[in-house]
Amino acid sequence: MPFLALPFPTIDPVLIEFGPIAIRWYALAYIAGIFIGWAYMRLLVRREALWNGLARPSLDHVDDFIFWATLGVILGGRIGFVLFYNLDFYLSEPAEIVKVWNGGMSFHGGFAGVAVAAVLYARGKGFSTWSLFDLVAAVAPIGLFFGRLANFINQELWGRVTDVPWAVIFPNAGAEPRHPSQLYEAGLEGLLLFAVVVVLVHLRKRLATPGFLAGTFVAGYGLARFFVEFFREPDAQVGYLAGGFTMGQLLSTPMILGGLAIVLFATRRARRAAPVT
Repeated sequence: MPFLALPFPTIDPVLIEFGPIAIRWYALAYIAGIFIGWAYMRLLVRREALWNGLARPSLDHVDDFIFWATLGVILGGRIGFVLFYNLDFYLSEPAEIVKVWNGGMSFHGGFAGVAVAAVLYARGKGFSTWSLFDLVAAVAPIGLFFGRLANFINQELWGRVTDVPWAVIFPNAGAEPRHPSQLYEAGLEGLLLFAVVVVLVHLRKRLATPGFLAGTFVAGYGLARFFVEFFREPDAQVGYLAGGFTMGQLLSTPMILGGLAIVLFATRRARRAAPVT
């Protein structure tokens, strides 16, 4: 054990139990992300100055969409985990697919689920699908921050073995010190991306450029996740892919490219729409 390795803090994944009912930090992280994100989304649609006259979702639309987004996160996250990370197991044990309480959610699957929900909901509502994507991008880092903290509490998705002074010994991962990669992700995917969102929304008024914020979030998350994967232990059932890359990096690469393409598309469209003086 390195001299400066940190023991894992004693945090019970279960906050409180009532007989057979257990309230877990992981569930609370989802709830906190959804409700704080909902409140921030309502704040954004109320501020007309941020939109420069652009048609946008109403408060009622935001309230309704939260239900759709929650379904997209849960269904997409679970389906993505089944398909990308443990398909052989679930093909042999299909009853396990619905047991989400046993863990197993994929961000990339949840991202796809919310994207589908946004397209279906925005259709026929009188506002741009890109504007709804932008609102989702504005609040997504909040959920990511709480979710990664919950991963740390659950002692899951830990990092690779290391000798850095801030290495943590996770009891569930053996006696070797590891990168607290969950906290790296909380910082990059959560705090840093949210800071970028705040600057783009409130200082740069980018909600008035449909798609710009969404593309920035997609590319930013892809870059952050690709980077952290160098410190995160790959899922045991998947391991390393060709070239030493991971499944997380494979799934993040099209997000980086796609996000940059969306930003470029949104910028060019805004320039074409700008009045000639």
